Amino acid sequence: MQAGLSKQGTKQKSVQVGRAGAFWLIQAVSGLLLVLLLLLHMVAHHFVVEGGLRDFAEVLAYVSNPAIFTIEVVFLIVVISHAMLGLRAVIFDLGLNKRHARVVNWVLGVIGIVTLVYGVWLAVAIQQL
Repeated sequence: MQAGLSKQGTKQKSVQVGRAGAFWLIQAVSGLLLVLLLLLHMVAHHFVVEGGLRDFAEVLAYVSNPAIFTIEVVFLIVVISHAMLGLRAVIFDLGLNKRHARVVNWVLGVIGIVTLVYGVWLAVAIQQL
């Protein structure tokens, strides 16, 4: 009986470690994507523009390009997912029990989804101005 409980506990722990490892990998990849997308964003918005800044009308014209709009939405998705996973990692380092960990996962998931929906809605609204 004791051996069966030990195996089940080990299996459960390995699933948790596997999930944590997957979240870490996703955050690492999103961090690399953030660097690349931020570099692209900074170059496109500040370094190739005469004077270093676009005015509102120029930003609207620039974002109306479907390729640029897609890149900006991908940037938003990467920022939100990276932020939520980073916040999750910090909170989990506090040593939560299983119930609290589940609540944190749900709360951060809802916050991330709401933020993403609002961000995409706002991007579409600005593009249609």
